[in-house]
Amino acid sequence: MDIKVYQPLRSEPHQQTVDQVLAALDTDADVGLSGTEARSRLDRFGRNELTAEEPAPAWQKFLAQFNDILVILLLIAALVSFLLWLYERESALPYEAMAISAIVLLNAVMGYIQQARAEQAVAALQQISAAQASVVRDGARQNIAAAEIVPGDIVLIEEGDTIPADARLIQTAVLQTAEAALTGESLPISKDIAPVAGEAGLGDQRNMVFSGTSATYGHGRAVVTATGMQTAMGHIAGMLKTAQPETTPLQKELDRVGKLLGIIVVIIAVVMIATILLVEDVTGISAIFDVLILGVALAVAAVPEGLPAIVTAVLSLGVQRMAKRSAIVRHLAAVETLGSANVIASDKTGTLTRNEMTVRVIATASGRVTMGGTGYAPEGALSRHGGGEIAGALRSELVRTLSAADRANNAVLHEREGRWTVQGDPTEGALIVAARKAGLEAEALDARFARLGEVPFSSERKLMSTLHSDAERHERLLALTKGAPDVLLARCSYELAGEEARPLTESRRAEILATNEALAGEALRTLGVAFRSLPKGAAGPNAIDEGVEQDLVFLGLIGMIDPPRQEAKDAVARAKGAGIRPIMITGDHPKTASVIAAELGITANDRAVTGVEIGKMSEEALERTVREVSVYARVNPEHKLRIVKALQRNGMTVAMTGDGVNDAPALKTADIGIAMGITGTDVSKEAADMVLADDNFATIVAAVEEGRAIFANIRKFLRYLLSSNIGEVMTMFFGVLLIDVIGPSQPGGGLVLPLLATQILWINLVTDGAPALALGVDPVDPAVMNQPPRPRDEGVITRRMWGGIFFVGLVMAAGTLLVLDASLPGGLIEGTGTMRYGQTMAFTTLMIFQLFNALNAHSDEESVFRGLFRNRWLWAAIVLSLFLHVIVIYVPFLQEAFSTTSLDAGDWFLCAAVASSVLWLRELSKIITRAMDGGGGV
Repeated sequence: MDIKVYQPLRSEPHQQTVDQVLAALDTDADVGLSGTEARSRLDRFGRNELTAEEPAPAWQKFLAQFNDILVILLLIAALVSFLLWLYERESALPYEAMAISAIVLLNAVMGYIQQARAEQAVAALQQISAAQASVVRDGARQNIAAAEIVPGDIVLIEEGDTIPADARLIQTAVLQTAEAALTGESLPISKDIAPVAGEAGLGDQRNMVFSGTSATYGHGRAVVTATGMQTAMGHIAGMLKTAQPETTPLQKELDRVGKLLGIIVVIIAVVMIATILLVEDVTGISAIFDVLILGVALAVAAVPEGLPAIVTAVLSLGVQRMAKRSAIVRHLAAVETLGSANVIASDKTGTLTRNEMTVRVIATASGRVTMGGTGYAPEGALSRHGGGEIAGALRSELVRTLSAADRANNAVLHEREGRWTVQGDPTEGALIVAARKAGLEAEALDARFARLGEVPFSSERKLMSTLHSDAERHERLLALTKGAPDVLLARCSYELAGEEARPLTESRRAEILATNEALAGEALRTLGVAFRSLPKGAAGPNAIDEGVEQDLVFLGLIGMIDPPRQEAKDAVARAKGAGIRPIMITGDHPKTASVIAAELGITANDRAVTGVEIGKMSEEALERTVREVSVYARVNPEHKLRIVKALQRNGMTVAMTGDGVNDAPALKTADIGIAMGITGTDVSKEAADMVLADDNFATIVAAVEEGRAIFANIRKFLRYLLSSNIGEVMTMFFGVLLIDVIGPSQPGGGLVLPLLATQILWINLVTDGAPALALGVDPVDPAVMNQPPRPRDEGVITRRMWGGIFFVGLVMAAGTLLVLDASLPGGLIEGTGTMRYGQTMAFTTLMIFQLFNALNAHSDEESVFRGLFRNRWLWAAIVLSLFLHVIVIYVPFLQEAFSTTSLDAGDWFLCAAVASSVLWLRELSKIITRAMDGGGGV
């Protein structure tokens, strides 16, 4: 692929030298742009974003609310009703046509508002998870939104970062990038800063990095040459414009349920229309038309066509609530999966611990030094283990060990307003702090040991090396290496004793490993430090590789501690109480991992399985192991992936944390991939379903709680909507079939119906909107964490839920028809009212039934009186619905439109008393359900 890309340059940047590109862009490699200049260029070049497809205008979204066959039929019905009124003129105004039109319009407005709120919520989520980038501006490193990057910005690139814009490299340290998304090249591309002569395709521009690709190894610095649609990715962005909105499995299932209910209700409506036309004495165009309108109205009211929009709104609002608790969900489907998670496989450092490493011990050939102080403040006393002065050989070894640890390091120690912070890896930060405590100043070390190159840390090697010149000994170069002690020791041939490098004997190796084990037993994380002298011309900045990590001189062991988070201990207990098994997976020493895991309550024994052991296990053996072992140490990303798959083969739903580039496969394979927001790489965040803004294990447990609550709320409004709608259908269906039993026909003949079309539509409008949304934002019930995880294959609507839905629907229908019968002459209960009075009583009873049902919908098992007043929004929705119904009953104009008549206090008492039966009968059924569950029934 060879794409010509517009640049704010006279020629292609890959053909120019670094100095030429910097000069053309009027920027400085060390200082970067000023804030003022950056804002000016942002105005000139625009935001660093791919142009999205223009959103549909508001009027189109509003008209889309009418794009439903049932709604269109209602509009046609309103038109026909208006024409019949013009022909017959039986009333002063076309009340029926006006009522139908008004209800359809109000439904459209509510649908538009729900859709708009869902879109706003999703947009807010996208803003929360917006990409960030590290740049140099005004001479300081800053993290800014990637969309605010401009040509001329100096971008800092670390392993795992997503490249935010097209840029010309100006510094590299064995940098490699993955460009398959752009060029199709499957292998990482090694980068350098040398100009590329002549025409070159993107894949051959080794001194360029491109927007949307990612750094897989090493690090570098680059100057931005193109942003937004002017990047190489921008030229192929057309394929991104047609991306469809995310649809979760839950939304698909509900859409399927809605369509199935729609088919069933339409069949019932057709059967009901046919029954009325065949059984009743229906004559005249007007009467036949009333029957047809009734069928369409019933179908419109009973089909929960707004379910997908409500689900999207509830999911999105719930996810925003999760974001406030530092859990940023990238995919809505993860919310559903969170409720099923029964294993949380977490890293240790920074997630279960504070990620504030503090060096406690330095062990060298001549003894052991203990270091005081906590955190990143370079303050703390040094003392010799066993007493005595830190002098002579021990002092020399201490200085050499900490100097090497300080130099083989990419972290930076800052003081801002009296507070010390570390920019970079916390472990490396702790080493710098230790060096400062020992009196080693950065300026002196910088002056003597200038860095020439680097072999970055990798999880496979577990080592990191840097190459330096020595201003005091010009004839040599120094390779400084730090890493896992057991791995490093295997590459050492000598040990420093005082100023002398002596051969490392097998007995001394054993002693060092024993010391390492002892430090790990004290819950200290250990690092080994070593060096190697090389001849002046042995290696250059671009020639250093893993080969320098041989024949090293061992300097010493450094033991540091990262104390467990107190909230993590509480979160582990909560997780266990919720039926979730916490697992620790770490690269640390097995002893350290076991001590921390035991302290947090993750495991009751000290067993930890290492990566080496996992590598020797068959898949069957690993499946058996993961059932019993909860601590895994010295693992690499491949081991993580095998552990996840083994847990899943055991039927577990796994939430897995990760932060590195190589964690991406495990994060994608896990049912819920969780990336670290602070220490995590861009690649890991892209692979994850959720990002922890605070890298805290307690946040994972809080997210599970929120996820369970969101799913429970969705079930609540489903239970409410479906039972209420089925109650309406049953009322109409059985009302038509049993009308001769309920009461006589209207005087003078004519069609007798339990409810009119406009009344059904009004109930649907008033009770299906506000109460359903209020149930969707029900506060989190603490009891959700006292229940086991939801089975992964369990549908959103269970068999028990369907039983409760039909039971409530039947109670509603029976109660409404009973009130109708009691209000009319004849029938099972003698009444004295007119048909209009009877329909008003049935109308009011069914409406109040649904308001009581909103209280019922909290659970299929728990009593309605538990937390009755917890949701103030639900009570507000109930009061609003009741108020609107009162208006329809008493306002003369609306009485004509909805064929209602005024009711007295006794009528209201009767309607409310009968409607409350759904509460008491459902409470009785819940008592029976709880008793059956207690006895082992389902």
